[in-house]
Amino acid sequence: MRDMITGRCGGIALLTKLKICYHLIIMKNKYLPTIGLEIHAELRTASKMFCSCRNDPDEEHPNTNVCPICLGHPGTLPVLNLAAIKKVLEVGIAVGGELADFTEWDRKNYYYPDIPKGYQISQFKYPLISGGSLGGVEIERIHLEEDTAQSTHDMTSCAGLPCADLSLVNFNRSGVPLMELVTKPVIHDAETAVRFAKELQLLLRYLGAGEANMEKGEMRVEANISVALTAQTLGTKTEVKNLNSFKTVEKAIAYEIERQSALLDDGQSVKQETRGWDDVAEETYSQRSKESSHDYRYFPDPDIPKLKLSLIDGFDRDTISQSLPELPWVKRDRYMKDYSMTDKEVAVFIESPTIANYFDAVIAAYEKDPKKVKLTINYILSEYMGLLKKIPLRNMKGATAEDAIGMIEASLFGEIIELIANGDVSSRGAKDLLNILVTTSAAESDGSLKGSNATSTSARSIAEKHGLIQKSDASDLIPAIEKVISDNAKVVAEYKAGKVASIQFLIGQAMKATKGAGNPEVVKRLLLEKLG
Repeated sequence: MRDMITGRCGGIALLTKLKICYHLIIMKNKYLPTIGLEIHAELRTASKMFCSCRNDPDEEHPNTNVCPICLGHPGTLPVLNLAAIKKVLEVGIAVGGELADFTEWDRKNYYYPDIPKGYQISQFKYPLISGGSLGGVEIERIHLEEDTAQSTHDMTSCAGLPCADLSLVNFNRSGVPLMELVTKPVIHDAETAVRFAKELQLLLRYLGAGEANMEKGEMRVEANISVALTAQTLGTKTEVKNLNSFKTVEKAIAYEIERQSALLDDGQSVKQETRGWDDVAEETYSQRSKESSHDYRYFPDPDIPKLKLSLIDGFDRDTISQSLPELPWVKRDRYMKDYSMTDKEVAVFIESPTIANYFDAVIAAYEKDPKKVKLTINYILSEYMGLLKKIPLRNMKGATAEDAIGMIEASLFGEIIELIANGDVSSRGAKDLLNILVTTSAAESDGSLKGSNATSTSARSIAEKHGLIQKSDASDLIPAIEKVISDNAKVVAEYKAGKVASIQFLIGQAMKATKGAGNPEVVKRLLLEKLG
């Protein structure tokens, strides 16, 4: 039994997890998990939520984008960022939520080194959005607040001095617009929770509301988890905070479900508390008792005016709705219906608005031609993206293949597809042509991730320059075909005697004689005609 548990639970410490692993393997889980998510996402705006400091998540120098307002100096007055408010309203409309007409901001009082004012400006009673749903999960509310500063603990050195017991605070993030979305407690498994978080990340990217990069902390998930014997009763919940990857979200929820179930089976009770996640041990750990709303002593911020959104020009539902782009789930359905994409293909395009927009631009001239559209899907996903991942992108610090997809202009890529579809370039020639364009563009790039001068001419002229245009004119191919027939009399005799497969050898010889420039279909047709 000991070996069985160790194997199933990945060799974890038996003394600390034996009961959980026993429950996982021996006991059928008789409890119904209930999960609610709180997801924080930084918004992409030019300035912070209540001041004019730059909102730049990529700033490498600490405490650069700061001012007396976001540092919490006494006597300073916050000013609302209307662009951030509009982005939350866009999210709300996209998920079918109810937009508030009246709203206000509140002070959420608690002390921590990354909150220099001693309170966070948030929304309590009057959120911007109420209700809605996303991916089949009902939403309770969406509100807007300011992010905290960023604390760094357990430093190994500080400018050459030992500082193992110190924590450093970077206020570049302090005051950044932070959207918080709260779901209703209607999720019952970790997989659904992860799917919801991924769909929200996609939505934020499609709307241009934010990148929601979890590795950078631009989107953070907190999961409230409880288990109970029946769906009519909710158990005591625990909150697991600051989960910074989808894999971590799934693992933490699954662990908590098993931990709480094991406690109840053992006759113990679940303590309402806030827990963290240990990536190394792959387990949650207690941080503090769970606060309730009254612990924060919310009250309306007297320095921020109340808002009547209907009085702000352009903030009504109809105006904002008209400005929304095609939403990810709409695009997903369209791609599958109109272009017969496989699940795998559509997932790549939908998960990257950049690649999807590039695809749409490429096929604009022939979107009703199924053959050319299918060629475009295949060459973008298999050949082009593969090349971009391999070619060093000089002067493009931190650039990914996705970022660099514009190195070949969409119209030029469409011309390449036209050449392939018309038989002017072979599949091998198309790969060589793409390689030439990507290599040249990367070498000449100024770091803009756009096509260089080498990609500004026509695809045909570049293919002709490099000898990649196929020969389809019979007058160009017949001399080579006649020589192949003359030089391979034995194979010709075998073919005429009924060995049909011999034709492939003759086609190969003809392609070799034309140095690969012959159109294989034309070569085959001419060979068959000559052989009678």
